[in-house]
Amino acid sequence: MRDKDETTKLALRSLKSAIVEAQKTDASHALSEAEVQQILLKAAKQRRDSMVEYEKGNRPDLAASEAAELAVLERYLPRQLSEAEIEVIVRAIIAETGASSVQDLNKVMPVAVQRTRGQADGRSVNLVVRRLLSA
Repeated sequence: MRDKDETTKLALRSLKSAIVEAQKTDASHALSEAEVQQILLKAAKQRRDSMVEYEKGNRPDLAASEAAELAVLERYLPRQLSEAEIEVIVRAIIAETGASSVQDLNKVMPVAVQRTRGQADGRSVNLVVRRLLSA
């Protein structure tokens, strides 16, 4: 606030608001680190989705605003896995489950999402799984 950085201020205030709301919803216990991380991931996903929609609606100004807020939130996210790292994990899961075609997607995806939770976007994992199973 002292630096007059409005983008950072808005992003962090909205994140704080989401955390407080989650705390009010389940007041029986304090939020764990994992629960706060899930809220942060959800906020980042919302920014990504909004950017796509604003770009479709020919609103580059709003898309840029969402991108700036996303950049602020990404400072607090754990390091995201690269596509190559996701591929290594997925190849191991395919070997474990014995999956051989796209019909086996429902065997691989739940395990892949669980192992990459918080470190990779589900959409990215899905693309890698489909690519490897269709090859």
